[in-house]
Amino acid sequence: MKLYTLFGGLVPGLLITASTVLAAGPAAPGGSDAQAKSDSASAGGFSYRPPMRGAPAARIGGGTRGIGDMTLELVVLAPDHTGLTTKEQPTLYWYISKPVASRLEVTVINDQAIDPALEEEVNAPTHAGIQSIDLAKAGVKLKPGVEYRWFVSAIADPDQRSNDVVASGTIERITPDAALKSKIAGADDQSLARVYAQAGVWYDTIDTLSRMIEKSPNDSALRQQRAALLEQVGLKSVADSTRASAH
Repeated sequence: MKLYTLFGGLVPGLLITASTVLAAGPAAPGGSDAQAKSDSASAGGFSYRPPMRGAPAARIGGGTRGIGDMTLELVVLAPDHTGLTTKEQPTLYWYISKPVASRLEVTVINDQAIDPALEEEVNAPTHAGIQSIDLAKAGVKLKPGVEYRWFVSAIADPDQRSNDVVASGTIERITPDAALKSKIAGADDQSLARVYAQAGVWYDTIDTLSRMIEKSPNDSALRQQRAALLEQVGLKSVADSTRASAH
């Protein structure tokens, strides 16, 4: 769809969920929240260090809304600032609290372009939990230094898009410097997640952990690490769900 349709349909849904951002976003340093995040990082084995860019809150959604006869939580696995990736075609992840029969749509937009970079329906989830879309399979390439906003929408009524349940985050592709390239090249998967986290490269961190979990679904330690990572950026409900599945 064209951008005027995109914003006409998606933004009303965003406005309904936007009030939950402050509750879902990470707390300022200091106090018990900061200590909890420190404990979570220690439990997970490494700490995510956000890039020092002073960007405003970027994650939208994270609340629950009714869709049909059920209450649904839809959350993108993104920090409350513009998350970074080193990949031209990264994988994007989101969480849905229960299976739905309604259509899901993933949209990626770039304010510098007229049309969305991606607008694709995905299969309705048959199970609750973390879902993903591989931008390589979708044929989408991110340009370096450009901020993209991406949305996941559960479409309750195609004729009333203002009723969509919508979650959204932002992503920017960076070119790693020589030091980071060297660390990436010399790391195994477990070390690689730590390298990305310490460099503030969110999307590559969550992707590395998620791919390891996909290879070893019964490894509870990996699930605990992903839960700790999610908790560090304020995604507590998703972290709790991930942690519960580790047992």
